Amino acid sequence: MADYEWKSAITNIGPGKIRVRGYDITQIMDRLSFAEAVFLILKGELPTEAEAEMMRAILVSSVDHGCSPPSVLGTRTVVSGGNSLNAAIAGGVLVIGDTHGGAIENGAKIVQQWAKKEGDVKDIAAELVDYLKEKKIRMPGFGHRLHNVDPRTVKLFEIAKKCNFSGRHIELCKAVEKALEEKLGKKLPINVDGAIAAVISDMGFDYRLGKGFFIISRVPGLLAHAYEEMTRERPMRQLGNSSFSYDGPDDREME
Repeated sequence: MADYEWKSAITNIGPGKIRVRGYDITQIMDRLSFAEAVFLILKGELPTEAEAEMMRAILVSSVDHGCSPPSVLGTRTVVSGGNSLNAAIAGGVLVIGDTHGGAIENGAKIVQQWAKKEGDVKDIAAELVDYLKEKKIRMPGFGHRLHNVDPRTVKLFEIAKKCNFSGRHIELCKAVEKALEEKLGKKLPINVDGAIAAVISDMGFDYRLGKGFFIISRVPGLLAHAYEEMTRERPMRQLGNSSFSYDGPDDREME
């Protein structure tokens, strides 16, 4: 219907007027960092000093992780095919899913659900690991192909403790790490996705924003990779592991 009006509580605009969550954009430009502006637009309120510092650390932590992540390979492949910068970055973002970047959302969902249970976090963690093992579900945000100890996790938890965000969700996350080692017989360290999942949960963010935190953080890195690919590499080059073997049907003819 032409006269249908939908509501939004995010930004109010008019001639010469832009107010984000009620605040004049020029005041935001003058007084807030990018991390603080992100907090404002997601939460709807200005961050405290502690919230601003924690948000800054989260957004910096995943800005880049080299050339091997799928989102970077996606971005560089799209550029290599002769496409525009925006198409390349969009291509990289589209690669972000449950197995790359999605562990924040999926991990936060689990810790937010299980942290509501009454009792000691060690007992809850043990119960959670047993449940995941029975259902053959991998706990998101644990284990890393490169890091035995993810330095970003250590630093995020350190900042969270300093900013008084080291609450029940982080406690549960750490307890799960120990329970996984005890019950599976191998160490699966909390990676940066798991750390962010726990921290944003203790900050009161809905788990459904999880992928968003990774996207906001990673886009500058994708931009850097896209630009480097455009300016330093030849077009239509092979990226990643190109070794494969065919295991389909033998040669055949149509009747």
